[in-house]
Amino acid sequence: MYQFVKYTLMFFLASLSLVSCTQKQGNKIKVGFSQAMTTDDWRKQMNSSIKIEASLRPEVDLYISDANNNIQKQIEDIEKFISNRVDVIIVSPIQSKPLTAVVEKSIKAGIPVLVVDRKIEGENYTAYLGADNIEIGRIAARYIISHSKGSGKIVEITGASGSSPAYERSLGFVQVVNENKRFKIENTIHGNWEGESVKASLKSILGQNKDIEYIFSHNDRMALSAWETAKTLGLEKKIKFLGVDGLNTVSGGIELVKNDILDGTILYPTGGNEALKLALKIYNKEPFAKNNILNTIVIDRNNAEIIENQMDKVDQQQAVIESQQGAINVQEKEYASQNNLVRLLSFFLVIILSLTIYSIYSTISISRKKKQLEKINQTVIHQNNEIQEMAKIADRSNEAKLNFFTGLSHEFKTPITLIMSYVESLIENDKIKGTVLIDEVKLIHKNSNRLLRLINQLLDFRKIEEQKFTLRAINTKVYDFTNEVMTNFKGEASRRNIDFQLICKNKNLELFMDRSLMDKVYFNLLSNAFKFTPDNGKIVISITENQDNSVKISFKDSGIGIPENELSNVFSPFFKASNNNKNSSGIGLHLSKEFVLLHHGNIELKSKQGSEFVITLLKGSSHLEPSEIINAAENLNRIPNLITDYLEEDTEFKEAVLTSESEKHTLLVIEDNTDLVAFLKSKLSGEYVVHTSDGSDAFEKAMEIVPDIIICDINLVDKDGYEISKDLKKDLRTSHIPIIILTAQSNKESVLKGLQSGVDQYLTKPFSLAILKQSILSLLFNREKLRYYYTNNIYRVEPESKFGNPEQSFITKMNDLINKNVENPKFSVEDLADKLGVSRVQLYRKVKAIIGINISDHINNVKLEKAAELLKSNEMNISEIAYALGFTSPNYFSTAFKNKFGISPKEYKSSN
Repeated sequence: MYQFVKYTLMFFLASLSLVSCTQKQGNKIKVGFSQAMTTDDWRKQMNSSIKIEASLRPEVDLYISDANNNIQKQIEDIEKFISNRVDVIIVSPIQSKPLTAVVEKSIKAGIPVLVVDRKIEGENYTAYLGADNIEIGRIAARYIISHSKGSGKIVEITGASGSSPAYERSLGFVQVVNENKRFKIENTIHGNWEGESVKASLKSILGQNKDIEYIFSHNDRMALSAWETAKTLGLEKKIKFLGVDGLNTVSGGIELVKNDILDGTILYPTGGNEALKLALKIYNKEPFAKNNILNTIVIDRNNAEIIENQMDKVDQQQAVIESQQGAINVQEKEYASQNNLVRLLSFFLVIILSLTIYSIYSTISISRKKKQLEKINQTVIHQNNEIQEMAKIADRSNEAKLNFFTGLSHEFKTPITLIMSYVESLIENDKIKGTVLIDEVKLIHKNSNRLLRLINQLLDFRKIEEQKFTLRAINTKVYDFTNEVMTNFKGEASRRNIDFQLICKNKNLELFMDRSLMDKVYFNLLSNAFKFTPDNGKIVISITENQDNSVKISFKDSGIGIPENELSNVFSPFFKASNNNKNSSGIGLHLSKEFVLLHHGNIELKSKQGSEFVITLLKGSSHLEPSEIINAAENLNRIPNLITDYLEEDTEFKEAVLTSESEKHTLLVIEDNTDLVAFLKSKLSGEYVVHTSDGSDAFEKAMEIVPDIIICDINLVDKDGYEISKDLKKDLRTSHIPIIILTAQSNKESVLKGLQSGVDQYLTKPFSLAILKQSILSLLFNREKLRYYYTNNIYRVEPESKFGNPEQSFITKMNDLINKNVENPKFSVEDLADKLGVSRVQLYRKVKAIIGINISDHINNVKLEKAAELLKSNEMNISEIAYALGFTSPNYFSTAFKNKFGISPKEYKSSN
């Protein structure tokens, strides 16, 4: 009984899999076709023929993308095919050179590329299929020579510049014509494959030289346009026209020959079906030729009708094939459906029979097995739950460790900020300058910088592990960059009498590099060199160009070197050489190698009589992805990173004094670190009225104080700094207040998120107090400039630009409302506030903050501006204008007008 049940279940599973298999399609061959354009009939015919061929091959999935004659879109289409991992890519290039790099990328990714119609530069493609364009040019020339009975003067109309067919057809045509001295190419017109591109030039040529016998155009569309141009001059019967394509379409080459418009056209086969056949050969690893040439013939009045009939028959046969293919597909679906139904019925019959037999067996054994199965099931469930729980705990523990590791590293930056800021203050203290203490203070500052660099290396190590680094390469003069980094070590070299040299023959040599990452590589290598080189030693940086388009940057020292058997482990994380008795984290060289690899370069170590690290980088930018390159403008707009940009510089503090002596600007510091709050308050209280918040009441305090500027941390008690900044920038009452983010988070994502929240400045800890003070001054100065602009242009403020300035939008809306109601004496400040959706107090504060005057004065100024316009128009007298604009009396109006414009209304009216 047990064996019977076993075999029944096996049959059950086999039947189930058989039914499911009938419903699954096999793996299809994915073919991506990047078409240059479909604006002409030739391209449409190519698409049609490749679709028909694909319809006959059910194992093929064909994807066609149309670039619309846009080279950038064609590159993106091919990139998409690569990312979607198609099996073969067919490309009909718009231009040769721009597509070379992306085709090579596909080849490197293991995806073969079949180039059709036009070639790319070089031979780095799988195969080419198309007509021999040089031979087409030769055939055209031979045809003209053999049929010429006139002057032998020829005009050639070429295709678009940069197109390989245009170049090759012209090359073959010129070769044959130049061999026969009776014939001469009088003029060459460079078209763009479209008819309109040749008319103006050809009309000028034919107007000057009416003795032209033949016009050879690189396609039939331009040939038709040439005939139309000749017709306007009455020369269409005298000149013979020869084109290329030979399409069997309305206004195609064959029809133009039959209608005696063209003397002949050269058949340029599309090769769509042949392209798909060749692509499948490549996929199936069958033998194929790299260059596959399609045959061509000349179509003239002798054979045009025959070829047209043949093509019509082919089209009819293709239509029949498509119809039959559709019918076959319908039959296959019906067959598959019926077959599945039969299998399903058979399957159910087997199930019913099996269940009948098994039910008899089950009733006998179920009572004995039930308890045992339940017990086993409970054990398995319990064990599975335990495993899942342990996995979750392990994941949480690992994530917690990583977050603790990163968070702790970030937390180190705040106390380092306090240490470095206080030390910088001590360095600038006149009482300490010139004393013996100054050297000790500078030593503290130097070691604080060293500690900060170690923390940054730990954070970089985490980012490398998570693959979060993005290369931002810019064209850089290597000599200047190297010399700039060396400046930080020249003091140490001088103190220890180390011969520190830079050797570079070409001081204008340029490389694409990420300056921030390469700066870290230089610092790591030079720090190691100085650490292990004895006093009176030698450190040499040499930059040399190689013949293989690469550059070698060598860092050679006369230090203790590294044992030969340990050289292979030098770039491993946390490695420490056996002869190294100095403190070392062991991740500097590992990070250096990773950063060099990000540049698609290489770093190696030689250790004989000291150590020599050699970095090899490629010239140019062809080895980099477009997303890895930035331009100079982007680099100039980069957010300064105070962690690295100012790490080794001696900051010269220049205490700035606010120009306003009547009152201090108010400053709100939102920070939960009490030590840092105390430090900022002590350093900024001299210039500003400083208010503080730990973040729990930040929004309320900002509403209460309405400060001139806000300094805010990101990691706070209740809301984070991003949310607080976003809320303040959205609120009408506080949107004008500049916000400075001051945080330990220095990665690109955090900076971007901060700027998206509307903050005006993003500074990272540890920060330079001088730079923080200057940032505050700059933002307040810019706010004053904006206020000055609004005050002097308040009646000419344009609607907000596409950048979305909320103050500009607010003032524009407010001015519109005032101007609409300027002649309404009952219109009050309360009415204006109500229409703007704010309270009277909020309106007063907002206007005062933006333009520096109260709202009543502003409304009065608008009325006076309107009065000036009315006085110029001379349609009303002074009293009428005064009462119309809501002034209580003409005398009060005259006094207010004179205070604003310096002359009375009467004098103003007379002067205008």
